[in-house]
Amino acid sequence: MKNQELREKDRLVLAAAVELYLKTGLPVSSGAIHQKKVLTDSPATIRNILVRLGERGYLSQPHASSGRIPTDRGLRFYVNSLLAGVPLTFDRINLFAEDLSLGGSDLPGILHQASRVLADQSDSLGFVIQPRISRIHFRHIRFIQIAAGKVMIILMTPFQLVLTEIVPTDTTFDQVELDRASQYINASFSGRTLSQVRDCVLEELGKSTSKFERALSRLTSLLKASIQQDDMEDPIIVQGASRLIGKFEKADLPRLKMLFQNIEEKASLAKLLSEFIALDRVKVLIGSESNMPEISDCALVLSHYGDRTQVLGSLGIIGPKRIPYDKIIPLVDNVAQKISRTISGASS
Repeated sequence: MKNQELREKDRLVLAAAVELYLKTGLPVSSGAIHQKKVLTDSPATIRNILVRLGERGYLSQPHASSGRIPTDRGLRFYVNSLLAGVPLTFDRINLFAEDLSLGGSDLPGILHQASRVLADQSDSLGFVIQPRISRIHFRHIRFIQIAAGKVMIILMTPFQLVLTEIVPTDTTFDQVELDRASQYINASFSGRTLSQVRDCVLEELGKSTSKFERALSRLTSLLKASIQQDDMEDPIIVQGASRLIGKFEKADLPRLKMLFQNIEEKASLAKLLSEFIALDRVKVLIGSESNMPEISDCALVLSHYGDRTQVLGSLGIIGPKRIPYDKIIPLVDNVAQKISRTISGASS
């Protein structure tokens, strides 16, 4: 049943019930809602509305004589109302911008700091999914031989952010050869990604003469090694795990243990979270909406960040369903927007 099918009084009572539950964690009575003065009606009338909302699946009643608590559907109604009717960037949320004093060109440092701010400000688990270096548009690239079988890739984005990665390779290179490869890629493919460069070089390899075939083949092996290494790296930064554990009852700990097993296998969790990256500024997933059994008692608030040319990754918080959505949604949105502005403005 859609939100529009609720009468105005039903919406006011449901919103009040959700807000009281989020604040106290206790079942909400008609008397408590009456004291909020959202309606001038009597507690008896409010009680009838609560019964009707329960019949429609927005509220549940743990015991016959207890108050009501919002279901996932009731929480979804409340969150949708926030997303539809409240600006995401509040002036009062700027207080944490001082904590996120991002500067310089160190993208990993920026993302680690963002994860910490998300965890500290939300008192929940904060995460940031890092971009894959092979999928980032580059302005300039350099390969440096740092040891036998190891090559460092230094990549500069169009906005002068610098990323590095050490790639193990079975092919032996000398620095002169790596410098030539860097010069060739910068001259021919600046503005593309390493994945795109690999595809172009493979195409050239099929058309090349014997004079260039060996050089292109060796360059292809280096690019393949870089992309394979990229896929093996832990792509997610997580902070505040202990905060999340402290918010759950003992009975919920086995399910929470499954979540932390996924966190230890960070690539698995990142893949699951990446599926929810969308063009929405903020996406909220409540309970079973995530299709992740281990966090069916949690809420996820996600957003994405990037420069002016592409989405680079996502970030957000994982917390209990009883989080202050009116504060967490602007928090996640503001951190994402600030990272994006920092990345895009790194050259200014």
